[in-house]
Amino acid sequence: MRRRNFIILLGGAVAAWPFTVRAQQGDRIRRIGVHTGTSVDDPDNKARLAAFEQALQQLGWTVDGNVRIDYRFAGGDATTSRKQAEILVALAPDVIVSTGGFSTGALLRVTYTVPVVFVIVPGPVGSGIVKSLSQPGGNATGFLAFEYSLSAKWLELLKEIAPGTTRAAVVWDPAIPAGIGQFAVIQAMAPSVGIELSPVNARDADEIERDIAAFARSGNGGLIVTASALARVHINLIITLAARHKLPAVYWDRPSVASGGLISYGSDGIDQFHRAAGYVDRILRGERPADLPVQASTKYELVINLKTAKALGLTVPPTLLARAVEVIE
Repeated sequence: MRRRNFIILLGGAVAAWPFTVRAQQGDRIRRIGVHTGTSVDDPDNKARLAAFEQALQQLGWTVDGNVRIDYRFAGGDATTSRKQAEILVALAPDVIVSTGGFSTGALLRVTYTVPVVFVIVPGPVGSGIVKSLSQPGGNATGFLAFEYSLSAKWLELLKEIAPGTTRAAVVWDPAIPAGIGQFAVIQAMAPSVGIELSPVNARDADEIERDIAAFARSGNGGLIVTASALARVHINLIITLAARHKLPAVYWDRPSVASGGLISYGSDGIDQFHRAAGYVDRILRGERPADLPVQASTKYELVINLKTAKALGLTVPPTLLARAVEVIE
């Protein structure tokens, strides 16, 4: 009888073993939150997030295996961004990845403890996101898109590709520090290149359409689209308006030019997501954001759409073509 009881007991233990293993494996699953200021159906955002997951896998993290990712999208709305940040923090993730100063600012107003790795943030020191690039302090670190000073380059490019431009409408988000910082640099640069500025608030589609149409009634105009979640949400409308009103336009990112914009200069967003996976990996293995320096972009891309230039009646200078990393025909 004792032998029989032992076999039953052993059999029960073996039967229970897979459950125990599953429980232990469940304990090892790490949780990552991703908070982005753009919309869920943004194709460029999808490409960047796919690159992030691929980079994680290369580092040994398998989605729905040993790591789970919770995505939240704000669609350019500040109230939604705050709510989504609160939801993510309530899930008690091991680390949160945030896109842009819009989402990162919302997260840091919600949590001082959950590690945050940000990407594509202009001027994180000037925005108050970190204390310094070398020693960020607090619970956030990541990858800056560019310092505000780069914004002057957009004005120079507008003048170079369309020399007759004497006026520029600047699409910006005045509600975020990055919007103010970019506009301030462009405003300081404008007199030296002989361009008069007209600000266009990126808040509302109807407002954007109305303001750009009013601006375009006078000649010699151009457009500068600064980096923000709102500009990303309305980017197709902005590109359409630039084409409709024959306005040469400079953008901050390559996807805008791939979608029909004229010219862009800025960091490589996909590269930043690849690199962010490395910081997420280090944090999941025990390092602190405060000890990881904020890194500058290693790739800045000048991209030109020749088809759009032709439609606008512009001849792109050979010197500008020579500097481009990509020419779309």
